[in-house]
Amino acid sequence: MPVASPFQVAWDGEQRKVLEELTRSRTAPLRRVQRARAALACAEGDTNAAIARALGVHLDTVRRWRKRFGTEGLSGLEDRPRAGRSRRYGPEVHLAIVATVTSAQPATDSHWTHRAIAHRLASTGISASQVGRILADLDLKPHLVRGWLTRPDDPDFHARAAEVCSLYLLCPPHSVVLSVDEKTAMQARSRRHPTRLVKPGQIERREFEYRRHGTASIIATLDVHTGQVLVEDIIRNDSAAFIRFLRLLDQSIDPALTIHLVLDNGSSHVSKATRPGWQRTRGSPSTTHPNTPPGSTRSKSSSRFRPAGCCDAASSPRARTSSTRSATSRSPTTTRPARSAGPTTEPHSKPHDPRKINAALH
Repeated sequence: MPVASPFQVAWDGEQRKVLEELTRSRTAPLRRVQRARAALACAEGDTNAAIARALGVHLDTVRRWRKRFGTEGLSGLEDRPRAGRSRRYGPEVHLAIVATVTSAQPATDSHWTHRAIAHRLASTGISASQVGRILADLDLKPHLVRGWLTRPDDPDFHARAAEVCSLYLLCPPHSVVLSVDEKTAMQARSRRHPTRLVKPGQIERREFEYRRHGTASIIATLDVHTGQVLVEDIIRNDSAAFIRFLRLLDQSIDPALTIHLVLDNGSSHVSKATRPGWQRTRGSPSTTHPNTPPGSTRSKSSSRFRPAGCCDAASSPRARTSSTRSATSRSPTTTRPARSAGPTTEPHSKPHDPRKINAALH
């Protein structure tokens, strides 16, 4: 004869609604659905043995959940915290890992890897995978590096940047805006075997090996409003080469136009030998040079593109380079500016607010 349980289950309308929703759920864990069904059956007056047979669980399981639901309600159907297995690697190992990755770099590698840390702490018996899990919990990423630019605070930065941006946004009447920059030590290469061009059913195939033809250096200017590019090869990046390029610009541009040059603060641009060169071209005010803020690489559009066919002959089967050090020739061309990451800023310093530059423009 079955014995009645001393834990009588009673519910209210809200509890019944929650339990019935659990029994119909298709996403809830099976253990929660079984507990809800057991609680409903207990409230209906079924015995523990009948509920165990209906659910296919042990009799003691039904007894446990009847007792918890009868004394604690819906919260009693949740799992209780468990002690679990004791931690194999204590605080000492965690501190050793932190001390390792925050100390000097390893002698044989550029950065600390999980395997290198595990080898360093071999006496603890820790594995590389466990090192990775501990580093993830501590939000330590020794394999990543972020650079920044150490620059002095310039109170006139926004005003000077606005001057350059205004030239980029709107070209003054009877003027041309040019961005000038140098690119040095580019590898001049060509493929050892011809590239097989694309055809139906076959993509373009390019030979892996290439020949080196030394390096090339160029100086280029970009018309920021038309996209026209003028490129000249140089042997040395000095004031003399820069002055020669200024004279080339002077000859290729209508004398009636005022030239606005956007330059960085490179040594060949601001040297004592360069300043007289400005006067020997068109002179002031026909040629203007807005003061570019130090470190503002993004202000130069010419530093954001690579002239096609000027440096890497391996990039195209039809591009040809000479075997001399200077592998480029002067040829106006139009190219699409490439993306540039720009200068990096110190993670803990506040970057320049573009809204201030926009306000200075107006």
